[in-house]
Amino acid sequence: MTILNILKYPNPELKQISTPVTDFDSQLDHFIQDLEQTRQHGPAAVGIAAPQVGCFQRIIIIDVSSRKNTHNHGHLILINPEITEWDGYVIGREGCLSVPDYTGNVIRAETIKLQALDPNGQTLEFTMQGFEARALQHELDHLDGLLFIDRLVSRRTDLFQRQPKKSKKSKTSK
Repeated sequence: MTILNILKYPNPELKQISTPVTDFDSQLDHFIQDLEQTRQHGPAAVGIAAPQVGCFQRIIIIDVSSRKNTHNHGHLILINPEITEWDGYVIGREGCLSVPDYTGNVIRAETIKLQALDPNGQTLEFTMQGFEARALQHELDHLDGLLFIDRLVSRRTDLFQRQPKKSKKSKTSK
């Protein structure tokens, strides 16, 4: 497995719209393994979309199961996902592997119904809410050439620079 390079804003390729997956073969399986390895390598990444690594096909991986008190469907590999219904709106903070230095407040649907295919081409349907719904919508935007910064509530008041992580100083004996 390979850790793939993440495209970073302002790379214009991030604006490209992805095409549906039509071939469910070993090449797709291999790419999904690399995409998952890349997601796991990212800092606290709960999701990743194929366009973030320069593959412009409609493939998403999300897994919010590590978040406490978060209703979820576990580790999901979603091919050609589509939101079929949504309800309610809520503002929440988002970050992104492709925009590593910023977070921002974005309005998303609170509950969604989703239809997608699994890596074998079998139909999947989910109802998602809360953080899982937010993560899915965030990754789905990547497939349509959008970043969370394109959906900020206000560019003036709702974009925040990430604070650098403080390194722990090691104690040395003298």
